[in-house]
Amino acid sequence: MKRITGLAMLMLVALSPIASAQSPQPYAGLETRPIKALSDQQIADLKAGRGMGLALAAELNGYPGPVHVIELAQPLGLSNAQRAKVQELFAAMTAETVPLGQKLIAQEADLDRQFANKTITEPVLATSIQTIGSSQAALRTAHLRYHLATLDVLTPAQVKRYAELRGYAGAPQAQHQDSGHRH
Repeated sequence: MKRITGLAMLMLVALSPIASAQSPQPYAGLETRPIKALSDQQIADLKAGRGMGLALAAELNGYPGPVHVIELAQPLGLSNAQRAKVQELFAAMTAETVPLGQKLIAQEADLDRQFANKTITEPVLATSIQTIGSSQAALRTAHLRYHLATLDVLTPAQVKRYAELRGYAGAPQAQHQDSGHRH
């Protein structure tokens, strides 16, 4: 009997982290958010035009992002022309993504408000979600597009160095298309 009790205690101790990870209250505290579906950090990132991981498909497959290229300009050995072009890409990306982020915040706030006011209907829900999805797609497309454009500014050696500096030394490298640019 002691053996069974000991085994039961051992299993209880071993399984307790699993049980606590599967808490019946995983969203406790989130009900106080102004927009339930967005954290304060996500709202700040959307307002600032930050990528929030939307361009990971590019970033982790050898397509550097303009923000990080600017941050790493010196160790990458960017020329003045490259630096100016990447700055131009970053400014264009920000000008495009900030309004998209603001739009997405407003759409999520509207959806949240409709649920809070108990005025949501199936047709309105479907339309709201389609609109939000379109905004999310536009935002992600914008971020990915600027990764594509940034690749054309860098030499293959700079792309390789970027991956090393970002800790992606084992990451696949994008194949440079010869777009007629001289690096």
